[in-house]
Amino acid sequence: MKKLKLLLPLALVALAVSCGTQAGKEKAPAKYRTITVSLSDQTLESKYAATLEGQQLVEIRPQVSGTITKICFNEGDKVRKGQTLFILDQVPYQAAVEVADANVKSAEAQLATARLTAESNQMLFDKEVISAYELQTARNALASAEAAYAQAKAQVTTAHNNLSYTVVKSPVDGVAGMIPYRVGALVSSSIASPLVTVSDDNFIYAYFSLNENQILELMRQFGSQERFLKEMPPVALVMSTGDRLPESGKIDAVSGIIDQSTGAVRMRARFDNSAHLMRSGGSATVIIPTHRTDCIVIPQTSTFEIQEKVFVQKVVEGKTKSTPVRVFRLNDGASYVVESGLNPGDVIIAEGAGLVKEGTAIITQEEEQK
Repeated sequence: MKKLKLLLPLALVALAVSCGTQAGKEKAPAKYRTITVSLSDQTLESKYAATLEGQQLVEIRPQVSGTITKICFNEGDKVRKGQTLFILDQVPYQAAVEVADANVKSAEAQLATARLTAESNQMLFDKEVISAYELQTARNALASAEAAYAQAKAQVTTAHNNLSYTVVKSPVDGVAGMIPYRVGALVSSSIASPLVTVSDDNFIYAYFSLNENQILELMRQFGSQERFLKEMPPVALVMSTGDRLPESGKIDAVSGIIDQSTGAVRMRARFDNSAHLMRSGGSATVIIPTHRTDCIVIPQTSTFEIQEKVFVQKVVEGKTKSTPVRVFRLNDGASYVVESGLNPGDVIIAEGAGLVKEGTAIITQEEEQK
């Protein structure tokens, strides 16, 4: 019994010491690295995945059916506008031209005969030898002969055109793609794959997308789409190798339609490609610079999001306070330009803000160093 009486005070003392120690730990301020907000000039580079297309990408298909008898270029060659690429079997089309020419001569003879008959009947009618019915019949025959002659001449034009279509030429300057057909293949205007694709890539177009909020932010910044296209600074292009294209480009088109499946708006930037470093169908990254003066820039690591709203942990009188901020929608993936919610001189937690509870007492690095 005496032993129990001795143990009880000792246990109470130990419990009191333990609680006191725990309470001391809870009250001890945590240490966090902080940032003092200030104004600065900043250029943010926003990156967007892009697909590349040549200035012109032309699928060349035959306009008539026939067997390929000759291929006049090699795959991957540079070709010029008007250069002969393929020759199809010309024999049936040459024969059609000869038949059409013969039909014209026949129609010409029939027209001459009908004209003589009509003139003769006119003279006989004037002398009251034949009736008006016979005169009109001769005139109708003349009109029919004239129509037959015009039709024959049109058939000659068609036959010559079809013959010319057997020589397939390039409609543009560019670089030829691969050829899925070989000499002897039967082709027509309805073939699934084109004879060849010619890409004019002296200029290259980079197609990329921005979401609806980013587009609205740009339109708000510039005031209108026309001003945006006119005043938007040059953009850069990073090739798939990671190298930046030496020449900058210009955004020259914005789609007027939002893709309902993705909520994105397509844009197009034009780049000089006279060195032919890029090929149509390739991939790249478009970099859009955003220049801001006298703005507040904070690292994205100092923020956290709740329900699509951005927050920071501001240090007010040694304790944290969750503060919503409005940020410029375009960013470089590392920093935010803050448009409202912070003022110069404010102190915020630099990292791990989302893990800090509201009202937590902290010691900043600057305070700790004193």
